[in-house]
Amino acid sequence: MNYNSSQATIYPFIIRYQQIFSYLFLFVGVYLFFNMDNQTWEIIKSSVSDAYIGVTSFVAGTLLLFFTLEKYLKIDVKNILSNRPKLEVFISSFLGALPGCGGAIIVLTQYSRGKASFGSVVAALTATMGDAAFLLIAREPVTGLLILLIGFFVGYVSGLLVNSIHGKSFMKMNGCDLIRLNCKPSKYKTSKTLDLIWLALMIPGMIFGILSALQIDLDAYFSNNFIENPISFFGFFAGSLCFIMWITPIISGFKYSPSGPNEKIIRRTVSDTNFITGWVILSFLAYELTVHFGGFNLETIFKSYYILIPLIAILIGFLPGCGPQILVTTLYLNGIIPLSAQIGNAISNDGDALFPAIALHPKAAFIATIYSAFPAIIFSYGYLFIFEF
Repeated sequence: MNYNSSQATIYPFIIRYQQIFSYLFLFVGVYLFFNMDNQTWEIIKSSVSDAYIGVTSFVAGTLLLFFTLEKYLKIDVKNILSNRPKLEVFISSFLGALPGCGGAIIVLTQYSRGKASFGSVVAALTATMGDAAFLLIAREPVTGLLILLIGFFVGYVSGLLVNSIHGKSFMKMNGCDLIRLNCKPSKYKTSKTLDLIWLALMIPGMIFGILSALQIDLDAYFSNNFIENPISFFGFFAGSLCFIMWITPIISGFKYSPSGPNEKIIRRTVSDTNFITGWVILSFLAYELTVHFGGFNLETIFKSYYILIPLIAILIGFLPGCGPQILVTTLYLNGIIPLSAQIGNAISNDGDALFPAIALHPKAAFIATIYSAFPAIIFSYGYLFIFEF
């Protein structure tokens, strides 16, 4: 489905954004190292382990399936999009609704080449939930699929309305190729040996992830005299490897990007999975450590401003990137914010697809983001007043 060839184009625009978070993480990490108690250490190990077993294993399996289908079935969604002008908005909304940001970025690539309308951009950006979709589907599959369907429907209707109001020539581009904006190749050399170690850990990780989803206490089953919680230790070790493989090139300042469509399936899976895992780990730690060090109950605080929670989640959705959105999903999964807020954030957020949109056409990116706010408010507050009050 050619996710990476399009996703690779966004990294020149987000490398600095990621570096800021990376340096901030290092600062926090150094502080924790010198001020860490046993409880803090247990929180860190548990968060990394939960992220790996509960999310990373699912993401790796999903991407492995996608990339395999793309290679052997010769699926090219770019051609499908450009050859179906009457179904353009429908296909764009479908691509946007797919987990991750790849589908929405494909639509933006076609838009940059003058082969897609602005309505298709609005449809894709409104429909996409970004990488936060992987986390939600891994933890609550039914809820995740429901929100993806809502995003697809809202994106499709929004795209049709935009084209109906403005016409298909509105903000039409004349063929500026987004790929050309990816000005420098990667200088970071990946290790095939490390990739094989990663894969060797991921195979049992997928099995553990499935069994954990079935509510099987693996630590109790495999407990022994040497390691008290062997599966949690495995998850922490493997999750730490994913995080290190993701953050090392960013901190080093390399022009690192996901591998292209000509790379091997394993390399592409490793690259994208580590990217998502890194953000999930940071979000889990941000929530758990905030509660631990702050000594306050986030649920109580948010309930005091219950009516504003969906609006806050929608405003967070305006922030570029998947990191803030994964944090919102983490708060929902921990019962801190209601489903209405998660729905609003899912509709309003554009994930990493907003970066190339801003670089390509700032005005179009701004208008598309504002347009996504209207259905986000309608659906989130509609759900709030009908089902949660």
